[in-house]
Formats: sequence, C-alpha cells, structure tokens
Amino acid sequence: MYAKDYVSALRRDGATMARAAGGALDRDVPACPGWTVGDLVWHTGEVHFFWRQIASGALAGPEHYTEPDRPADEELLDWFNYGVANTASTLERLTPAQPMWTWAPSRQDAGFVQRRMAQETAVHCWDILAAVGEPGPLDREIAVDGIDEFLGHFLPDQAPQELAGGVHLHATDGTGEWLIRAVDGEWLVERAHAKGAAAVRGSASDLLLLLWRRIRPDAAAIEVLGDEDVCASFLGLASLD
Repeated sequence: MYAKDYVSALRRDGATMARAAGGALDRDVPACPGWTVGDLVWHTGEVHFFWRQIASGALAGPEHYTEPDRPADEELLDWFNYGVANTASTLERLTPAQPMWTWAPSRQDAGFVQRRMAQETAVHCWDILAAVGEPGPLDREIAVDGIDEFLGHFLPDQAPQELAGGVHLHATDGTGEWLIRAVDGEWLVERAHAKGAAAVRGSASDLLLLLWRRIRPDAAAIEVLGDEDVCASFLGLASLD
C-alpha cells in the first residue's frame, strides 16, 4: 500500500468509528474486555494524538509526551473527528522514507507511522462495529497489509523452537499466503504456498482478526489443519498490550 492509501483508510475508518459510536458510548466492547465504546474512541484518539506529535516533529520520542485530558462524553466524538482529520493531514504531507522515531527498530520512518495509524484504526473500527451489532469484514487491502505488518513487527524477538515446523496462513479470498517458521531462534516469514506443521485458512480479514485475537481459531470462518497445538502456540505468542 502507498502512503495515500493509508491516509485514505484512516479517514474512512475513523469516520465509520465515529458514526457507529454515536449514541453507543456506554456500550461494552467484547473485543476489549472492561472497555466501553467511549473508552475505545478515547484510546484510539489518544493514539492518534501521540503519533501526530511524532509525525509533526513536536516530539522526537516518547520521553516528554503528555497525554491530553479526556473530553467529556458530549465532546468526545467532535474531539475524535478533529484528531482523525488533523492526523491524516499531518501524515499525508510526509514521504514514507522521512526518518523519525518509532518503537520498531527495523523501521524508523514516517512510512511506519502512516501504516500503523491506518491499521490501528481499522481494527478498532471493527471492534466498535462488532460492539454495536454491525460486524463486517475489514477492507481486503488493509487486511493483507495488516497481516504483513503483524508478522513483521508484533511477533516476539525470540522465535521458539516448537515453531520450527512452521505455520501456514492461507487467505481463502485469493489475497495471499504466508509461511512463518522459527529458524535458529529467528523468524523466517515467506510469502509462499508451502506446507507447515499447521495451516490456518480464512479470508484475509478473518486471518488478521485471528492474529489480533478478535476471533478464535474455532470460529466458523477459520479452518485449522495439522497440529492444533502448534497453531495455538503461535497465536498466543504476540504481546498485544
């Protein structure tokens, strides 16, 4: 995906989040236990706020970051919408290769931030839509890119030996296949049609939601083949805090 695609996705999914949250701020979000829709709107907006400070050059890193005050519920959606628009405008002025701080050692550039804001917003948009009874698939292009991002940045540094046999992710909507293996303690991720100790089949959207633990491997939309223990071990590895 290109920078303009990430910015467009941020605007689209941010607007959908705000629309779905209207009149439902007190509703519980099953995907985020203990949080209401209002809590999730606030969280997503605060994430936007932080990365906007990084992207604009107002902050060189997280050391001197100060969290904004949470708006009252009657002001929350206006604050969120303003933040989405401001964040999108800030990000679209940047070239992906522009150096800047990120938490990912392998990607210290604006492209990481552009992608992260689109992906963060897409998944939390799904969370809110599911909470208000409007669940639907993630955009296919975002979902495929989100799988690539997850496998590149959210797996633990150390690849456990029990995954040497590999896990094969197969998007049944024709959008991609991935083989993830542990090789000498490091991850080897290939975009390939190949056999692993376990295989997981589903649409790109469902595979990404599975990786982010929004749906379970026994969900009707997911098919697990081969070693179920290997699959469970892989899906439990990433720290999502």
